This record gives sequence, C-alpha cells and structure tokens, in this order.
Amino acid sequence: MKLITVLGILLFSTLQAAEVPENFTIDVFAPDVEGARQMALSDSGVIYAGTRKAGKVYAVEDTDGDFKADKVYTIIDDLYMPSAVTYHQGDLYVAEVDKVLRFKAIDKHYKESPEPEVVYDDLPDKSHHGWKYIKFGPDGRLYIPIGVPCNVCDEDDQRFGTIIAVDLETKKHEFIATGVRNSVGFDWHPQTGELWFTDNGRDWLGDDEPACELNRVTRAGEFFGFPYVHGEDFMDPAFGEKLGEREFTPPAWEFQAHVAPLGMAFYTGDMFPEEYQNSIFVTQHGSWNRSTKVGYKVVRLTLKGNQVISQDDFITGWLVDGEVKGRPNDVIQLPDGSLLVSDDGFGKIYRISYQPN
Repeated sequence: MKLITVLGILLFSTLQAAEVPENFTIDVFAPDVEGARQMALSDSGVIYAGTRKAGKVYAVEDTDGDFKADKVYTIIDDLYMPSAVTYHQGDLYVAEVDKVLRFKAIDKHYKESPEPEVVYDDLPDKSHHGWKYIKFGPDGRLYIPIGVPCNVCDEDDQRFGTIIAVDLETKKHEFIATGVRNSVGFDWHPQTGELWFTDNGRDWLGDDEPACELNRVTRAGEFFGFPYVHGEDFMDPAFGEKLGEREFTPPAWEFQAHVAPLGMAFYTGDMFPEEYQNSIFVTQHGSWNRSTKVGYKVVRLTLKGNQVISQDDFITGWLVDGEVKGRPNDVIQLPDGSLLVSDDGFGKIYRISYQPN
C-alpha cells in the first residue's frame, strides 16, 4: 500500500508539471509504458509503441473507450533499439537499427508474443543515431531516416544522413532527402502532400549554435547541407570549406540549438479550434549537453501556405528550475481529434484534449 501511494504521488506531480493553453486538458493515457517512443494507432484502436533502450514493443489497450489505458502488453522484449513502429494494412512494422520487422494481423495476435518476419535488412548496423522512425507514405513505400554514426562526419556509406523510401515488394530504395544529420520525426502536409521532417543539430559548438531544424522536401534526393552547413548559413568548422559551390536547401524553420526536435504531426482533426488546422506539433525532447537546459516541451508551428510564420509553446512545465519532469518524444492524432504524446524519460503516454467554454 505504501508503494502504491508513493507511485501515485509521483504520477500526480509529473502530470501536474505540464501546462497547456486555456480550455485544453492534459491527462495520463497510460502511466507505465517504459521508454515509450514512436506510437502507431491500429484500426481497432490499439496503440503500439516502440522503445530505444528497453528493447521492447508494446500494445496499449483502451477497451472501454474512456481514454485511459486498461492494459499494456509487451509484444517482444529483446530487439535492437526498436524505437520505430508503424501500422499498415493490418500489420505492425517495427524498425530496429539494422532491419525492419513485420507482425502480421497484429490486432489479433499481440497478446500471444507473436514471431515477426524480417521484411527489409539493408540498413547500417551502427547504433549511434541508429534508432529509427518510420511511416508509410502516400505512395505506399516505407520511409526510413538513417542518422549519421557520429556527431559530425562525412561517411563513405551513402545511406548515412538520409531519408529513404523503400518498396517492400522489390526491396529497392530511393533517396528522398540527403544531408540530414539525425531525423527522428516526419509527416506529410495534408494539402500539398510534401514531406516535412525534423533534424537534430550537431553538438559541441557551444550553447547556442547550430540550430536544430524543420525541413520541407520538394523533390526526391534534395540535399539539406549536412555535414558542411547547419541551419540557414552556419558553416561547420571542420567540413564547411568542402561544400564548395554545391547548392543546399536551408530549413523551413530553425529551432533553438539543442532542443532536440523529434516527433511531429500535422493537425487535421476537428476537436481543436479552427486556427489549429494544418498546424505542426513538434515534440522537443530536450538538451543533454547544454550548460542550461532547453526544450522539454511541445511546440506548435503555424503555416501560411508552405511558409512557417510562427512558433508557440503548446505543452510546457516539464522543465522547472533546471529539473526535468518530462521528455516528450512522439505525437499522434486520435480519431476524435485529441493528441497523444509519448514520454520515454518517464514512461508515460499523455492525451491532450480541448473543450470550449
């Protein structure tokens, strides 16, 4: 009884640290999902979640529809940083560092510890920035970012520092974006269909340089500057002179250095006010090597056409006087228009809803 009371106090205090705009509410959807990172929603309403350090993939049930998890199942627990999950045509796809697995007809079998099959294994096996984030695109291909195995380097293996699209039938891939340091979140614009993605800036150049990024892809194979240039025009001290005359695409938006933007989603629901339509929600996982911590929040980016015109805080309060109370990782939209946000640092999934006065 004493242990339950202490855990209850810790859960309450962590939740109460979070602050949302007026008329919004944040609740704990699932309180005990160790290391929860990317999430995926199935046709039957099951939430699947990957992890990085824990090596686990979960199924989270809300059987009575009250937006509170009733049961969390561990589907598998011995994978190589299976941070990425996506649901497609009844199957669950899980990306480890070096391969992609498929759990067929997952909604029927997640309670049974099903055995997956390998559907793609032409990925580097380096763990540094090797954890993945995956989704199927409008073209039916699986999109996979491949982070660089370093802080900053120029690798011979052309797969590093890219986002690729894989045809799982033919196993052929296409480079969608290059010159990308470490993307752990992307989504497609609901009107233009263009791919937007977050990218984490390099470390060890001080507290305020270079910026983290939000990028927009306008053509397959587009080059975004890494490792030669960061942000709009910050030349890398070790590699900048090698850029030469090569053209690169600057970011659509610069985030503060070291905030670590990860998951992102365009909002298309009808629960939030009309001005939220087609906004981008981005989780900022938070700095790890800055003298003063930054990030640890969810921000909203407002667009006009294809231009980002503003950034506003959406969920704050997870950084209080230097103490970290939340590490937001991924964000997805539920059918009712509310959002789920995973927190891999504290093992929770939150739900954000809106109720007008």
